[in-house]
Amino acid sequence: MSVVVVGASLAGFSLVRDLRECGYDGGITVVGDEIHPPYDRPPLSKEFLHDDLDIALGDTEDPGTRWILGRRAVGITSTAIGPGVTLDDGTAVAGQSLVLATGARARSLPGARGLHGIHTLRTIDDARAIRAALRTARTIVIIGAGLIGAEIASTAATLGVAATIVELAIDPLSGVFGPQLGALCADLHTANGVRLRTGVAVAEFLGDEHVSAVRLTDGTLLAADAVIIGIGAIPNTEWAQDSPLHIDNGFVTDSLCRTTIPDIYAIGDCARAYQDALGTHHRSEHWSNATAQARIAAAAIMGAPFAHIPSTYFWSRQYGRMIQFAGHRRPDDAVRFIDGDPSTPSCTALYERDGEPVAVFAIDNARLFTRYRKQIERRPAAIATL
Repeated sequence: MSVVVVGASLAGFSLVRDLRECGYDGGITVVGDEIHPPYDRPPLSKEFLHDDLDIALGDTEDPGTRWILGRRAVGITSTAIGPGVTLDDGTAVAGQSLVLATGARARSLPGARGLHGIHTLRTIDDARAIRAALRTARTIVIIGAGLIGAEIASTAATLGVAATIVELAIDPLSGVFGPQLGALCADLHTANGVRLRTGVAVAEFLGDEHVSAVRLTDGTLLAADAVIIGIGAIPNTEWAQDSPLHIDNGFVTDSLCRTTIPDIYAIGDCARAYQDALGTHHRSEHWSNATAQARIAAAAIMGAPFAHIPSTYFWSRQYGRMIQFAGHRRPDDAVRFIDGDPSTPSCTALYERDGEPVAVFAIDNARLFTRYRKQIERRPAAIATL
C-alpha cells in the first residue's frame, strides 16, 4: 500500500505523522508547491514579523516518506495502482490512496497588481516581505479587520508604525464572535492607537511604481508606505477542476474526509467537510481543523476507528492580549460573562443555548477558558443540537 499527499503544509505534514502513529509502514509521497520544508503558519502574522524564528513543523527524515518540494500538482489521474496526480514538470505520482491538502491562497483586490508595496500574507516569503516593509514604513494601511489583519496591526503598533485598518463590515469580527464580543476585540485597536475605519471599502490604490496612498469609497485618502490585504483566502482547487471531484468552495467530503471519488480524501483549508455538529458542509481555515482532519483521514485510510472530533478552537494574540475561542456558536446563542466584563482587563464569556454552554470566549484567562472548553468537549449532545 502507498499513499500520495498533495500539500506539504500543516494538514499534509500531520497526516504523515498520524499515519505512522496508526501503524502504517508503507510508502508515502508528499508533494508541496513551496521549496521550504513544512512550517507552522500562525507565527507569520505575530512573532515572525519581528525576526526569523524556527517554525519548522518537525522532522521530515522518515526513510519511508519521499518529499517532492517546489512542485505543483496540475491534475488528477487514475492509474492501475490507484488515484494519482500529474505535476507541473510532467511527473506522475500515484498510490492506493490520495490525500488532497493543497490549502488556500490569500485573496487580493483589483488594482493591487503592478504596484510595489502591496502585500498579502500566506507564506513564509510573504511574511519576510511584510517584515521588511514594516522596518522602513511610517504608515501602513491594512485591508480587512479579521484575525490576520488584527494581528498584523498589533505587530505594526509594537514597531511604532502608524496603522489604519479598513473594514467593509460595520461590525468587525461579529461573524466570528457575535456583535458584543466582536466589538470588544475591535475596541482593542483604538485602545492601542490603531485607527479602525468600518463600513467602507477600497476604491483604488495610488502610486507610480510603489503604492503611496489608498482612496476609500467615501473619498477619504489614506497615506500608505505599505498596504497589507487580509480579506480571507481562496481554497486551492482549480488545478483539479477537470476531475470528477465535487468542488464547491473546496473539495466536498463526508465527515470522514472522503471525497466523491473512492480512495481520494481532502483535508485542511482546501476541504469542505460534512460536520455532524452543524448538519451541513463547512470549510474551516483554523489550525485545529487541519490537525483534526488529518487524524480522521489517517484513521479512515487505515480502516481504524477515529477519535472524537473536537469542537472548533482558535486563538489570537493582539496587543499583548491572548484571545481564545472554542465551540460552535449560532447567532441566536445567549452570551453570559462568567468572569469579568468588557471593561475589565481579562474576561470570560459563555455562549449558551437552552441554558447549556456550547462555546466559550476569553481574553487573558487561559485557566478558566480551558476548564469550560473541556466541559463543552464532554457535552457532544449539546453540540449536536446545532
